[in-house]
Amino acid sequence: MYSPHITRPAPSPRPTAALAVGIAGTALFVALLALVVAQWSPLMALDRTVAEGLHRHALADPGLVRVNRVLTDWFWDPWTMRALVAVAVVVLWWRGARPLALWVAAASLLGSLLQQGVKAAVDRDRPHWPEPVDTAHFAAFPSGHAMTAAVSCGLLLWLLRLYGAGPALWAGAVGVAVVSVAGVAVTRVYLGVHWLTDVVGGVLLGVAVVAFAVAGYAWSASRRETEPVTRGA
Repeated sequence: MYSPHITRPAPSPRPTAALAVGIAGTALFVALLALVVAQWSPLMALDRTVAEGLHRHALADPGLVRVNRVLTDWFWDPWTMRALVAVAVVVLWWRGARPLALWVAAASLLGSLLQQGVKAAVDRDRPHWPEPVDTAHFAAFPSGHAMTAAVSCGLLLWLLRLYGAGPALWAGAVGVAVVSVAGVAVTRVYLGVHWLTDVVGGVLLGVAVVAFAVAGYAWSASRRETEPVTRGA
């Protein structure tokens, strides 16, 4: 008879590597945040140069604009990404991995709350164009699309790793994740609704959230594994 319980995930690795990635991602994000808030001239000039160049291209190619809008509004929309994570959470819960399901859900929620908090605190204006090809609301930094894609794809890759995805599946999943995160970042700048630094900041903060989630789960799992030994000592 079929059992709703999946095979236990592989033992959690030591959190050292994930913690290092989280610290590095946070440090890079904070450095970028400081430069954005200070409106560091070379960085602002780069933002403007990239945005203006892509906007000129978008105005000249309405067909490519439509493709980018479909990608960003449907395939890589934050709600699409969150829905994928929600499906994973439901499957984990249904099959018995409830602590892991709650951990993944909490990490995804934390990413969304952190994103909105930083947006409100920085309150950066989005690019403004005489002839916009798309519109977006709320503050610009960090990009919600880019951060949500990084968090969602990172969490799903982590789950695949935990449950021992084979080489072919792992390589394909990594490829899809990289294309999705990079692709959504490009579409947001191409459509003129974000600066380059917005999407870079979103990816950095998203990577940091996932890394700390992985490290925290590994640490908590290792504590659970050693508890019986401690009690019996």
